[in-house]
Amino acid sequence: MSGIQLPLRISGLLGLYACLLACQPKAGNDRSAAVPYYNTPTFTPVWLTDPAEVDKTITHRIANFSFRDQTGQVVTQAAVADRIHVANFFFTSCPSICPRMTNLLKTVQDTFRHEPRVKLLSFSVTPWLDSVPRLRRYADQKGVLDSKWHLLTGSRGAIYDLARQSYFAEEAIGFTRDSTEFLHTEHIILVDQQRRIRGVYNGTQPLDIDKLIADIRALLP
Repeated sequence: MSGIQLPLRISGLLGLYACLLACQPKAGNDRSAAVPYYNTPTFTPVWLTDPAEVDKTITHRIANFSFRDQTGQVVTQAAVADRIHVANFFFTSCPSICPRMTNLLKTVQDTFRHEPRVKLLSFSVTPWLDSVPRLRRYADQKGVLDSKWHLLTGSRGAIYDLARQSYFAEEAIGFTRDSTEFLHTEHIILVDQQRRIRGVYNGTQPLDIDKLIADIRALLP
């Protein structure tokens, strides 16, 4: 190799390296670009970085709601306004997946215990059984923090419609079902500050909960 070719090759490599650095996400909240959007019940990930493109492309939002939590207080979408929230669907008498989901969600609660920008919402799918006093007992048994985690009960139809039409709780299969068909899913849904769905996780798998925690951190400003 000649003395001219070597400097040219080094110069070319440095230029390539500089280009690669320029293409890397910048520090700060650009970490959120690593978390996709979900706009349909098929849960097909949509990767976007341009805010204008996000606003134009991601049209789905979690609908307004109003339910009572374990304290008897009415909880609406205002409780999660400008906050990240994690949602799941459970019932207190569930003998199988619900206890495991609740225990793993407690890890999320404890991780973000002192982070007011993160909330957890657990909607009962047997609200005719899960009264406020029953949710109170369940919350106490499971170590649920009232300020961080709302266990919600109310109208069955309203909960089921919100689960299937807003949170896509059962993906495409559940989207077409009505409120007379029982809802039972291990899915945990991550929603950003603009009420857009950013993740779906298996609530019985510790590795999925680790991913959920990492994605929440990426979405925090």
